Amino acid sequence: MENASLPRRAVRRLVTTLTFVAALLFLPAGSLRFWPGWVYLALMVAFWVFSFTNLMKHDPQLLERRLQKKETQPEQRLFQRLWSVILVVGMMLPGFDYRFGWSSASFHAVPVWLIVVAQAAAVAGNWMVFRVMKANSFAASVIRVEAEQRVISSGPYAIVRHPMYSGMLVMMLATPLALGSYVALPVFALMIPVLAFRLTYEERVLRRELAGYTEYCERTRFRIVPFVW
Repeated sequence: MENASLPRRAVRRLVTTLTFVAALLFLPAGSLRFWPGWVYLALMVAFWVFSFTNLMKHDPQLLERRLQKKETQPEQRLFQRLWSVILVVGMMLPGFDYRFGWSSASFHAVPVWLIVVAQAAAVAGNWMVFRVMKANSFAASVIRVEAEQRVISSGPYAIVRHPMYSGMLVMMLATPLALGSYVALPVFALMIPVLAFRLTYEERVLRRELAGYTEYCERTRFRIVPFVW
């Protein structure tokens, strides 16, 4: 019964999320002529529909894990709140920037070529996240270790220990420029320490509960950025 409802829940989550993102982009802009917002939203729709369809067909268990959002630990509930606040404020700022011209007045308008490059980088970041999910069927949205879970050390996990976070950072740091805003960059940059907070806690859980993870950490030195951290 629950598995039969999975497509409906996935579609409902997709529609709700995209509607919310559209509101964050266009209500502050006060105009439907905010073309970077349309490009960003169209690419997001295309990618998420592809991802959900692929997971529904090939790995519905992972899609189920991705739909679960409720964390049990206070530290991770704090992370979710901080991440949500930063994301909402960050996604609203480019629309206000478009309406009031803050970037143009303080610096220069973000050039079209940079917007295009940043849009491509955001897609690349999303693609990195998708590739990680294909490599690790236990890449849930919440931090937990399941009975049959094992350490994944191949593919993107051979490069860094948390490649999904690497893709998320690429996507998030590209987003303000993809939406034509310099002033939103500092807000999105706040996601770096917040993500590091979650990552540190997650590694403590994995070292304690996942057999072989400590040895994997010794072999794979870097967490999210090769040769940096």
